[in-house]
Amino acid sequence: MQKIIAIVGGGERATHAVLAREALKKAARAQGTEILVELRTSDGVQDPLDSAAIQRADRLLLVGDVAEDAVPGGLPQARASIAEVLEDASAVLARGAGATAAAPAAAAGPLKIVAITSCPTGIAHTFMAAEGLQEGAKALGHQIRVETQGSVGSQDALTPDEIAAADLVIIAADRQVELSRFAGKRVFNSPTKPAINDGAALIRKAQAEARVQGGTAGPAEESAPAHKTGVYKHLMTGVSFMLPFVVAGGLLIALAFALGGIYVYEDQYAGTLGYTLFQIGAKGAFTLMVPALAGYIAYSIADRPGIAPGMTGGVIAGTIGAGFLGGILAGFIAGYGVLALTRIIKLPRTLQGLMPVLILPLLGTALTGLLMFYVVGAPTARVLAALTAWLQDMQGSSAAILGLILGGMMAVDMGGPINKAAYVFGTTLIASNVTEPMAAVMCAGMTPPLALAIASRLFPARFTVEEREAGNAAFVLGLAFVTEGAIPFAARDPLRVIPSLIAGSAVAGAVCMVLGVQLKVPHGGIFVLPIPNAVVNLPGFFIAMVIGTAVSVAALAMLKRRIEAPAAGVPQPA
Repeated sequence: MQKIIAIVGGGERATHAVLAREALKKAARAQGTEILVELRTSDGVQDPLDSAAIQRADRLLLVGDVAEDAVPGGLPQARASIAEVLEDASAVLARGAGATAAAPAAAAGPLKIVAITSCPTGIAHTFMAAEGLQEGAKALGHQIRVETQGSVGSQDALTPDEIAAADLVIIAADRQVELSRFAGKRVFNSPTKPAINDGAALIRKAQAEARVQGGTAGPAEESAPAHKTGVYKHLMTGVSFMLPFVVAGGLLIALAFALGGIYVYEDQYAGTLGYTLFQIGAKGAFTLMVPALAGYIAYSIADRPGIAPGMTGGVIAGTIGAGFLGGILAGFIAGYGVLALTRIIKLPRTLQGLMPVLILPLLGTALTGLLMFYVVGAPTARVLAALTAWLQDMQGSSAAILGLILGGMMAVDMGGPINKAAYVFGTTLIASNVTEPMAAVMCAGMTPPLALAIASRLFPARFTVEEREAGNAAFVLGLAFVTEGAIPFAARDPLRVIPSLIAGSAVAGAVCMVLGVQLKVPHGGIFVLPIPNAVVNLPGFFIAMVIGTAVSVAALAMLKRRIEAPAAGVPQPA
């Protein structure tokens, strides 16, 4: 039996690429041909080809947008467009029979790779990306050391000797990562998602596209063409540094209410433990939320010189009532302002040392403060006041619509940009004492892994053995509000799984909003719910979670197909 391997590159046309993959498999079965298909889209790689499959193959078929430098060498190759495959897949397979061998790829021995993974919350994507890179390097025969920059700081930190010996540096991060220690090394920047979906493919791409890191660190000199290095990534960096203040402040306030009642902050309770905890949480941690958000947005843009102007702008935003919206604007004003000053001001080499400690903080802080007071502060404060009033007054259908939108967003990409946008919306509103959206966001983020865990038990014939085993972990991750636990299921069958999860999460968010559930802490899942006063209307939260999970389970039951046992020698379809 002839053995074919194929790579389908869909780019943004993920649906067409999936249809082309299935058409090739169907045509191959009809011809009695064995085929393995790797699918590459903007969301990552599915069913990656391993070295054993490549060695067994007789020829290679490239479909759609597949770069020449990112394919295995040494095999006869044929090319076709996605449209040609959808029109007549059998003809495309027959056409490849006469292909000639491509020139073998340049020989390359095992590489020594060092990597850093990091995500805004530092909880799930950080470690999933690290695992993906480690498995990918093992499959390709490379050595790798991965430093994870998670919620508790750096773990398995790279040593100077390891960096010096490295042939390649991979940064798989959704937030700003300090690059100065990699000066002179070939560095490749990527979000975490490609590393999670297919570490081997990311390593191959890094080999081809990595660039030498400049001798000095800074945003203007980042090496490789990084993904999401604009507004989104800078905002996520700020959010990642803000979250500890939100968590600590929210929990301390909840504990204060539990000890002294909802009026524990009044002067008559001064000196009590509850009053003191409230002061620490509300007047301490919560006061620093917006300055931290602004300061580290500026840091992401302009490195260390941006921190002082950004934090100052954040304090001003709180003073004039511009809140988190003002803090976000202050961070970008400070960051891009300092970056512009860095490029405009040219000093003699003997005075260069004054730039980061005197000139940039001074001018950047003055610029940010003046713009906040005289230009953007007052309009932003009015917008925030209007937004807060609108959210607090929402009832009935308008609340349900907001819950539907936020809930659906949590399940669209499960930890990606859309998910994080909804999460940031919920967390930042806590500072304005608007806590209903946060409840909808967390409830909706818990339902996807829970639904998949339950569905894999109720309908085992619709899930692979690996998926059924992963269901146990998904259940725990769902309880802990780690939506990423659903990613392995969605990656394997996105056209059926993702819509099912969106439906359930949207319903969960809507029910939360309609029932007036409030949540004063931004993370922790079921483990923070028992804390007194952390949740308003706790039964409503559980009702929403159960209903949303049930909707997703029902949708999965309707959309997911039974998995048939593969015939001998024929690979199981995805």
